[in-house]
Amino acid sequence: MPMIDIGPIEVYYEIRGSGPRLLYISGTGGDLRRHPGIFDSPLADQYEILAYDQRGLGQSSRPDVEYSMADYANDANALMDAVGWEASGVIGVSFGGMVGQEYALRFTERVERLVLACTSTGGAGGHSYPLHELQDLDAEQWVRTVIGLADTRRDAKWREEHAEDYEALVAQMLSAVSIGADEPGRAMGARRQVEARRQLDTYARLPQLSMPVLVCGGRYDGIAPVANLEAIVRQVPGAKLELFEGGHMFYLQDPEAFERIGQFLANVG
Repeated sequence: MPMIDIGPIEVYYEIRGSGPRLLYISGTGGDLRRHPGIFDSPLADQYEILAYDQRGLGQSSRPDVEYSMADYANDANALMDAVGWEASGVIGVSFGGMVGQEYALRFTERVERLVLACTSTGGAGGHSYPLHELQDLDAEQWVRTVIGLADTRRDAKWREEHAEDYEALVAQMLSAVSIGADEPGRAMGARRQVEARRQLDTYARLPQLSMPVLVCGGRYDGIAPVANLEAIVRQVPGAKLELFEGGHMFYLQDPEAFERIGQFLANVG
């Protein structure tokens, strides 16, 4: 098991592939045991990817203390030190995009190119959906709620007309969230992570970013809506915005998404 000590915690990480280096920062509840993941994506054939379970999540340490966005950024920086990477491209998805903003602001010299996917700045730039309000739901209630939030096209009419597809999606997501669900500290770590998410407010600092930045997301995302992506672009000098046919998981829904992300990271087109 590839665990590494980065000071206050131990982090589970994986490095796979060959090519330019790419740090991947996962979203809420991220766990490298879940599939499809970044190593199942087209980027895995183009880059040497470093991915990890963030504190409180997956197979990494779950200290029962308050987590901050600074903690998450510092964890990413310490992991880069530990594996001997000086700099890389960075892609942060959802909560990972929040961490990615904080990381790029604090450790600018380590970020060659930055992709912020389906994410928000907090503050004046808009908050993502308050997932902490769903913490008391049981697993099935949580999944059914998030399915509707993640793609606003999945309203009551859609669910009725696509009942078989909807139930298959529920079963798929329930299977994913069940991985490690009974492990000690799992619920606490997940709660600490969504509580840290509430603190995010990078909006006023984003003009400090000087690396190339791509902001991307789905047109039907009810968790990180398009207005939040547009707010990031307004704040980051030279940032590009790409919208795709999908919701919060647009990169799995629209085949062009990973193609465009790969082109940006490679500085092509």
